[in-house]
Amino acid sequence: MSTIVATNAERSVPGQIDIWYFVLVEVVIFSSYFITYMLYRIWDPALYLESQAHLSQNFGALNTVILLVSSWLIARGVQAAREQRYESAQNLVGMTILCGVLFIISKLFEWSSKIQQGFEFSTNQFFSFYYFLTGIHVLHVLIGFVFLSVVIYQLRSPQRRSIKVIESGAIYWHMVDFLWVIIFALLYVMR
Repeated sequence: MSTIVATNAERSVPGQIDIWYFVLVEVVIFSSYFITYMLYRIWDPALYLESQAHLSQNFGALNTVILLVSSWLIARGVQAAREQRYESAQNLVGMTILCGVLFIISKLFEWSSKIQQGFEFSTNQFFSFYYFLTGIHVLHVLIGFVFLSVVIYQLRSPQRRSIKVIESGAIYWHMVDFLWVIIFALLYVMR
């Protein structure tokens, strides 16, 4: 039986250490938002249940599928870069960005629909949380576009290609997707 010994490069944590610190800080900040939401929900469950009924679980699920597909695409893009298939990696990152754009368009459509129905930020606590959490998430998707643009910039030239930078962009994007899954569960699914 042969034994395969991993090299230091194979044992290393993906991405740059700085991105992991950044993700940790972001997760702590979002966790405070989620805890605050849950406390307010506990104090007035009827208001939250009634308000939640005005959201479309199907629409929330569509947003979730879009972002899960984007996570799969960026993971495939990182794998392609590791295999030195840089053109394929660029295409996959481009499709990841396209999914992000689709997510933002769908969120803008959903917000405008809610506003037309009379549900605004100031309608009640639930809708304040709804617009705040989804809005801050959209801001993070936009920041994600910057990260993904850096990834594409890295992939385009052999002089700049750094797998650690490429992985860091993917790590940020996965964090954005992970946060959406929690937001979806809190706002759309939890009863």
